[in-house]
Amino acid sequence: MIIYGRNAIREAIRANNVKSLLVLARMEKDAVVQEARERKVEVKFANTDELTRMAKNPSHQGFVAIVKDPKTYTLPELIEAASSSTYPLVLMLDGIEDPHNLGAILRTCDALGVDGVIIKKRGEAPLNATVSKVSTGAINWVKVAEVTNLNQAIETLKKKGYWIVASDGEAKMNYDEVDYKSPICLIVGSEGFGISKLVLKNSDFIVKIPMFGHVNSLNASVSAAILASEIVRSRR
Repeated sequence: MIIYGRNAIREAIRANNVKSLLVLARMEKDAVVQEARERKVEVKFANTDELTRMAKNPSHQGFVAIVKDPKTYTLPELIEAASSSTYPLVLMLDGIEDPHNLGAILRTCDALGVDGVIIKKRGEAPLNATVSKVSTGAINWVKVAEVTNLNQAIETLKKKGYWIVASDGEAKMNYDEVDYKSPICLIVGSEGFGISKLVLKNSDFIVKIPMFGHVNSLNASVSAAILASEIVRSRR
């Protein structure tokens, strides 16, 4: 996979995921280039047009890298990794198709220490260069599990002691009325369609973020950040 952007590439280098780094010649003394060389990453020089052509985006900041494909996990692997937390927290995404939203969500999950993210194998935003750039490299650190069926995943999580909390604008319960001191799977849906009816039916709690302004919805990544931060805050 080809990724671009200084911060995204810096984190990929630190995660030992970079195969080759291409930069503008004037970036030779940059700390990211120096770190790449210290880790024995091949560094090449290219002009702006070459980098733009490789990145398929002019916002590369003079940095393009060829990296290993993002590592994904099975659901059992994710659950096992999360079991080391006192109160595991995983985030399930239902219908997130915008890679910018997925990237922002991964960045939030890394910042808040979320144990992992569950996405569908098909029909949602894939782990690509845009996700890497928007996540500022969090794609290298947040564990992502791909599943074929969200409802089957919910059933598995329940058997492992997780409470399922779904967000929906029509919910009667506010998001800060739940006791989150237990293993939690938080579900966030798309802005356009929300969470599917069957997933909502299989959830233990359905909560909403109260809206006091004139608009009636939030960006999916913003909703995920508000909800996840409340869970983390309430556990302190």
